[in-house]
Amino acid sequence: MYNFDGIHGNFGLGCMRLPGADGIIDIEQTKQMVDEFIAAGFNYFDTAHGYHSEQSEPTVKICLTDRYPRDKYILTNKLSDSYFSKQEDIRPLFDLQLSRCGVDYFDFYLMHAQSRRNYEQYRRCHAYETAFELKQEGKVRYVGISFHDTAEELERILDDHPQLDAVQLQLNYLDWNDAAVQSRLCHQVCVNHGVPVIVMEPVKGGRLANLPSDALAMIRQAGMSPAELALRFAASQQGVFMVLSGMSNIEQMRENISVMKDFHPLTDKEKALAKAVAGILRGENIIPCTACRYCTDGCPMHIDIPDLFTCLNGKLHFDDSKAASDYAMYTRNGGKASDCIKCGKCEKSCPQGLKIRQLLCDVASEFENK
Repeated sequence: MYNFDGIHGNFGLGCMRLPGADGIIDIEQTKQMVDEFIAAGFNYFDTAHGYHSEQSEPTVKICLTDRYPRDKYILTNKLSDSYFSKQEDIRPLFDLQLSRCGVDYFDFYLMHAQSRRNYEQYRRCHAYETAFELKQEGKVRYVGISFHDTAEELERILDDHPQLDAVQLQLNYLDWNDAAVQSRLCHQVCVNHGVPVIVMEPVKGGRLANLPSDALAMIRQAGMSPAELALRFAASQQGVFMVLSGMSNIEQMRENISVMKDFHPLTDKEKALAKAVAGILRGENIIPCTACRYCTDGCPMHIDIPDLFTCLNGKLHFDDSKAASDYAMYTRNGGKASDCIKCGKCEKSCPQGLKIRQLLCDVASEFENK
């Protein structure tokens, strides 16, 4: 087992989906979540400069770093491609991230969302070399990557940078054998290279907590909750030392803590259950959006793509009687699915490789032409 000094437990709080509404983070509830998380014996927190429209980092400062001694938490941040275009941009950005988080070093610093789309930018700007220099200077304890691409591309990056300390992968039972996400194949690359794994999207942005009735019944019959099956599947995989969850309210966090505080790996019977539920979900043709919102940042028409996909999923697969009214609410000030100008920016940034332009046509057909 990998030993990263100072980490308590195998469960981390991802700061990409903090509680709140209308773009405003609920600070008091976030403080409560931080307090209960630490009281339960966990101490790993994950943020990035762009999360919550650049409000995640200052929220971490207000709710965590201003309130706890530095040795009480592990903090991960990331170098995102949209914030630098040359090597000289990286250190000023890094210093800004330290300041906004209220710390003088990061425990983990990850090259963010690595893929064929942006890896050459990181190479051209010597981003990896800069991160390793920061490690030598004591401003970063461990250097890693978060990754969204094929196993072949991951192999290339790990061959280029064998000194990487960790890889953050999207890993869940629905994506395990998915041809686009390649969770299983990417996980095997990490195992082969002996690189420890941090799991992101174990519940696939909440998708695996909100299941069709037949899948939910199977899980309930096994005496489990949907979140328990998803979290334990991720944490059961070889080489995984940390499972992140982006929890949006205190209730979600309490349920997840109850699973991970007394974690035990899936049995063979429970692994078969996860496989069966994945089969049901694939058969439903549910849009596998994780609501990461990378697609919305550059949308020139300001379409809330994940919310509109939630409406379509709800109407077609979850018997959600509010789907039409929710769609009307999300688009009351514009940003309808039919407003899409087919520029393709969203698809270039989508970690799931979704055909967003066509899916928005499906949304428009369902909600706008009735």
